[in-house]
Amino acid sequence: MKAEHYVGGVFRSDGPAFPLVAPVDGTELGAVPEATREVVDDAVAAARSALKGPWGAMSAEERATALRRVADGIQARSEEFVDAEVADTGRPRAFAETVDVPRAVGNFRAYADLLYGRPERAYTTRVPGWSSGTGEALNYTVRRPLGVVAVVSPWNLPLLLSTWKIAPALACGNTVVAKPSEETPSTATLLARVIDDAGLPGGVFNLVHGHGPGAAGEFLTGHPGVDAIAFTGESATGAAIMRNAADHVTPVSFELGGKNPALVFADADLDDAVDGTVRSSFTHSGQICLCTERVYVERPVFEEFVARLGERARALDGYGPMISAGHRDKVLSYFRLARQEGATVVAGGGAPRFGDARDGGFHVEPTVLTGLPETARTVREEIFGPVCHVAPFDTEDEALALANDSPYGLAATVWTRDLSRAHRVAPRVETGIVWVNCWNLRDLRTPFGGVKASGIGREGGEYSLDFFSEPVNVCVQI
Repeated sequence: MKAEHYVGGVFRSDGPAFPLVAPVDGTELGAVPEATREVVDDAVAAARSALKGPWGAMSAEERATALRRVADGIQARSEEFVDAEVADTGRPRAFAETVDVPRAVGNFRAYADLLYGRPERAYTTRVPGWSSGTGEALNYTVRRPLGVVAVVSPWNLPLLLSTWKIAPALACGNTVVAKPSEETPSTATLLARVIDDAGLPGGVFNLVHGHGPGAAGEFLTGHPGVDAIAFTGESATGAAIMRNAADHVTPVSFELGGKNPALVFADADLDDAVDGTVRSSFTHSGQICLCTERVYVERPVFEEFVARLGERARALDGYGPMISAGHRDKVLSYFRLARQEGATVVAGGGAPRFGDARDGGFHVEPTVLTGLPETARTVREEIFGPVCHVAPFDTEDEALALANDSPYGLAATVWTRDLSRAHRVAPRVETGIVWVNCWNLRDLRTPFGGVKASGIGREGGEYSLDFFSEPVNVCVQI
C-alpha cells in the first residue's frame, strides 16, 4: 500500500519523502510523504468546510449508515489490512487477523450502534420558577459535535487505536484530521481508501503523514483550526502536545505510557499466573501500553514463579521485532543499564541471532530480571519492550505500596483465588484498569484510560461519545 495524504477527498503526495523500513528484516518497504505545514492547513480547512456541508446536516441514522459502510469496507479488504499491518509492525500475522482488523471493524460498528444514545439523547427537567423569577422553565440538554478533531495515533496498534478514536469522533458529527505514526502509515492510507469508497463527503476524514516535533504532528496539534485532540502515545509526547494545545485551550483526550504492575499472591493458580504474565509482558514484544513490566510475587511462591517465568521466556519464539532500529537500541540500552544497576538476568537480556534474514531486523530477547531496588531506573522508567522485573513482597499492604509507587497508572493485574482479597485490592491499585486473574480482557463499552502520567480522560463506549460531543443546556421559560 503506497502511503498518501488524503485531503478534502483527494489523495496526494505533497512534501519530501522518507523511507518506510520493515522491522522484521530491515528492508525498505517504500517511501512516505512528509506533510508540510501547507498540507496540514489544507486538511484542517477541508475538515472545517465539511462541517458546514452535507456532513453537518446529516441525521444520526445517516451517520450510522455511513459508519457501517466503512466497517463493511474494512471487512471486505481484511486481508489487505492484515498484510499492511504485518509489514509495518512486524507482529505475528495471527495477531493482526484476530485483534487488529476485527477490532477496527468492531469499532465502526459499535459506534454506529451507540449513535442513538448519548449524542442524540435529551435530558429534560422541570425546575421551579425561582430560576427565572416567574412561572416555570423546561431545561434540557442536547449534544453537538466539537468540530475539527485531530487524531494522533501510535505505531504499536496503528489500525486498532486510530479507529477507536476516528469512529466515535465521526459518530458524534465531527470531522477528523488523522496523523498516524511515521513508522506505520500503511493501514491509515488503506482506511482512507475505504472511507473514500464508502462515499463520505470530502473533508469529513483527512489524513496527513509525517513526523512529530517541528513537523506534521506539531503543525496539527498546535493548529488554531483544531477544536479537540485525541492522542495515544508516550507521556513525554503527550506533555508536548498539551503545551501546543494550551495556546488555544484545546480539549485533549490522552492515553499515555505505563509501567504496569502485576500482583501475584501465594494463593493464586500459578499456572494461570505464569501464563498470564507471559502474555502481559511479552505479547507484541512488550510493545503495548498495557503490558506488564513490574511483577510483585508473594514470597512463599517467589522462587518457583521466577523459575517458571524464566523457563517460559527462554522458550518463546515468533514474538516479533521492535518497531525500529532506534527502539531496539533503546530497549537493549535498558538491558545494559539493568546489569549496571545490579540485576540478575534470569532470561534473555540481549539480541537473538536467527541465521536468516531476520538478523537484519530489530529483534530483542524476551527478558526476565530480578534483584533490583525500587529506585532503579530499570524499575521506574517505561521500557516498552519484552521485559519485566520480578520482586517479592510479604504483605498485602506492601504489595499495594509497591504497585502504587510509580509516576504511571494505566493498568494492573491481580492474581489470587481469594475473592474478598480481589475486591479489596483492586480498587486500591492506582490505575485506570485492574484485571483480576486475566489480562487485556476488554469490553468496548467500558472506560479505558489511566491516571497520573498515564493519561487524561477515558475512551470506550459512551465515555468516548462524551469527549467527542459538547453538552448544551437549553432553558425555555414556560
